[in-house]
Amino acid sequence: MTDKKRILAEKIKLYLQMFPAVAVIGPRQCGKSTLVQAVAPDWKYYDLERPDDYQLISSDPLGFFSRQRDKVIIDEAQQFPELFQVLRGVIDQDRKAVGRFILTGSSSPEIVKGLSESLAGRIATIELWPFKMVEFCDQPLPAIYDLLINRSTTLTQLTELRTSISVSQMYEHWLLGGYPEPRIKGKENSAFHGIWMDEYFADYIRRDIQRLFPRINTHNFRLFIQSLSFCSGKIINQSSLARALEITSVTTKEYLDILHNTFIWRNLGSFEKNSLKKVQKMPKGFFRDQGILHHLLKLDDLDRLMVHPEAGASFESFVIEEVIRGFQCTLQAGIEFDFYRTRDKSEIDLIVDGPFGIIPIEVKLGTKLKRQTLGPLKTFLKDTGARLGILVNNSEKIEIVADNIIQIPAVYL
Repeated sequence: MTDKKRILAEKIKLYLQMFPAVAVIGPRQCGKSTLVQAVAPDWKYYDLERPDDYQLISSDPLGFFSRQRDKVIIDEAQQFPELFQVLRGVIDQDRKAVGRFILTGSSSPEIVKGLSESLAGRIATIELWPFKMVEFCDQPLPAIYDLLINRSTTLTQLTELRTSISVSQMYEHWLLGGYPEPRIKGKENSAFHGIWMDEYFADYIRRDIQRLFPRINTHNFRLFIQSLSFCSGKIINQSSLARALEITSVTTKEYLDILHNTFIWRNLGSFEKNSLKKVQKMPKGFFRDQGILHHLLKLDDLDRLMVHPEAGASFESFVIEEVIRGFQCTLQAGIEFDFYRTRDKSEIDLIVDGPFGIIPIEVKLGTKLKRQTLGPLKTFLKDTGARLGILVNNSEKIEIVADNIIQIPAVYL
C-alpha cells in the first residue's frame, strides 16, 4: 500500500532476536500486513482471511508446523484461535530458537487472550497504530522520547530539540488522522477520505463486531459510537450515556470495552498514586484516531474544526495518542499511561509513569501560555516529587515556563 517507513520496524527486528515469535496487533487497515512483510520479505506468508490459507492451517495445524518450522508469517491469526495453543507446543520443541514466527491480529479480544494465556514468555507483542505524524511526513522518531526515558535529561537539553514538521503538516494530520489508505489516496482525490471512512465503519460492524459478538444490537452499537463522538477526550458519565441511549450502564461499559479491545477507542485509566489527594476515578477515553472522530462529527475542514466545541478535547486526544505512540516506539518497558483528576477538579491530561519516573503532561490547543494553566502541573510536581512537567501547545518555541516545567509545541512530538 505504501513505501513509507514505519518506526516500529526496527523494534520488531530487535524482538525477533530475543523471542521465538513476535505478534503485531492493531486496528484493521493500519498497515500491519505491509509492515511485517517489509520486515521479513523472504519469509513464508499466510493470511487466515484467505480461504485456502485458512484451510491449509486449520485442517491440520500440527502437520502444517511440521513442514513450516520457522520464518513464517501468519496474518489475521485471530481467525483461528486454536493456533495459539498449537504454536506453544511447536515453540517448546526448540525453546532456545528465536525469530521463528510473526503473527498479526486485529479487532479481536481473542488474540490478546490467546497471546497472554497460551504464548506467555514465548512471544513479544507490539501494537501498531495508524501513521504517527512523523511517519506520514517521512521523518524519524523525534528525539524527545529517548530524552524523556533518560533520568539524567535536563530541561536545557529539551530546549535544544529540533523538528522537521511544519505547523500545517501537524494540523492536517490532526484533522485527517493516520490511516494509510485514505491519507495517501486522499491526496489525489479528496472525496476518497470520507468514502473510505464510511466503508471502514460499515465493515467494522458487519465483519468484526457481528462475528465476535453475534448477540449485540448493532443499531444500538452504531448509535453508541456516534454519541461517543461528543464524549471523546472527556470524563465519561456512563449512567447519563446509558439513559440517553436507553441502554443499561452495564451495556455502556461493555460497548466501551469492545471499542477499546478492537483498537478504535482508548480507555485511559485514572492515576491513583498521589496519596496526598483524593482522586476522581470516573473513566475517561477517546477515539485513537482523530480522523475517525472528525468523520463522525462531519468535520472535513480545518477552519470548521477550529471553531467546533469539541476542538480542544480532540486536540488533547491527538497529542496524547502521539505521545503514547512515541513512547511505545522506544525499547523502554513498563510504561503506563493515565489521566489525573482530583475531587477538587485539578486535572492533568496525561501521566506517563515508567522506570524513569513520573511525567505529567498538560495539553492546550492555543498558542499563548496562560499562567493559570500551570497550576495543576505545579501542584502535581510538589505533591509527587516528579522531576519535570510538560505543557504541550501550539506556541512558536520550546521554553522553560516555570520551575521544572517546559512548554513544547506539538510539532516536536
